[in-house]
Amino acid sequence: MTLLSEPEETATGRPVAGRLRVVLMLDVHDGAQDRFLDAYELLRHQVSAVPGHVSDQLCQSIDDPSRWLITSEWDSAVPFLAWVDSADHREMVKPMHGCVRDTHSLRYTVLRETHGDRTFDSAAAPLRPGEHHPGVPAAPRPGPDGVVRHALSFAVKPGAEARAAELLAGYRSPQARVDDRTRLLRTSLFMRGNRIVRCVEVAGDLVVALRHVARQPEVRAVEEAINPYLEEDRDLDDPLSARDFFQRAALPAVHHHAALKSGQVQRHAYLYPVRPGCGSALAALLAGEDEHAAADPGSPLVRATVYRREDLVVRLVDLLADPAADPATALGVAGPRAAAVLGKLADIPAEHPVPSADGLRHLLAECAMTPVTDRRSADT
Repeated sequence: MTLLSEPEETATGRPVAGRLRVVLMLDVHDGAQDRFLDAYELLRHQVSAVPGHVSDQLCQSIDDPSRWLITSEWDSAVPFLAWVDSADHREMVKPMHGCVRDTHSLRYTVLRETHGDRTFDSAAAPLRPGEHHPGVPAAPRPGPDGVVRHALSFAVKPGAEARAAELLAGYRSPQARVDDRTRLLRTSLFMRGNRIVRCVEVAGDLVVALRHVARQPEVRAVEEAINPYLEEDRDLDDPLSARDFFQRAALPAVHHHAALKSGQVQRHAYLYPVRPGCGSALAALLAGEDEHAAADPGSPLVRATVYRREDLVVRLVDLLADPAADPATALGVAGPRAAAVLGKLADIPAEHPVPSADGLRHLLAECAMTPVTDRRSADT
């Protein structure tokens, strides 16, 4: 257990509410300890200058000298999350690449402290089951059908789209059953321009499933082959580099609606041209519309999942009809005034306004992503 730093107090004598404690557990390679310590010495002075940083500690296990712990304290989750997702952070941690065998990060709100005979309670209330910290995406959770849905989104270099699609479509599917609790159900991969979106559906533990996939030789081979074509460098053999990549690429599922409807279903994906700062509002609009459409027996919508990270909004839909026959439903704006609201939240050309029929057809074509591969386990 590490000691908390001396609390910052307000005029009332209480510590600043919502301080964040970050715990980073690392397994350092044998023979790399000196390089690791040199990297940390450089890193800690850079991190101390980041706004919102309060303090940090480096600790070594007394049971296993290869296991280390870095704890840091921040004014709140907001400055830490902004920093850890930034290009500056990726540059800062590069000296540690190659030193670490494995890493695991934990983040906690400081709620109560004891210093001798003095105690301090934060104004932040404990989270209840199912709640999550404001500004922090909720951990992927199973839907009513027991399926966890998640997506990864990344970009390839312009001009490399065809080669990337060829590589991503050509590998052999990994074994679906991970263990007694976890099974891969479906992976759907789409492209729009140089943007790639990979949507996964898992029964059980998503993290366990993703680690299982990453270890498969056929998957590792294709990931290595596609590396030269990516816009941002990554090294999936380096735990810190891999963690940074998956954090940047994460595209969480924020809404999912489905209904039992009979007929031949086709899967489609749409990438929306979101106006700056409108991603949350657009995701909420699509979620409300999909809920109504899924409940409508006459609607061709069977399932819809909205994925969002900031202003990147992708919607995965299963339809009983050709999208061109009902572009409003395909786009998730079939309800009254929904298309007009979409027109305010999305960057739509003036010559193709919505909710006009021409505007909806044009927007459908602009949003539609090209399917690359759609793989299901045999028992799905």
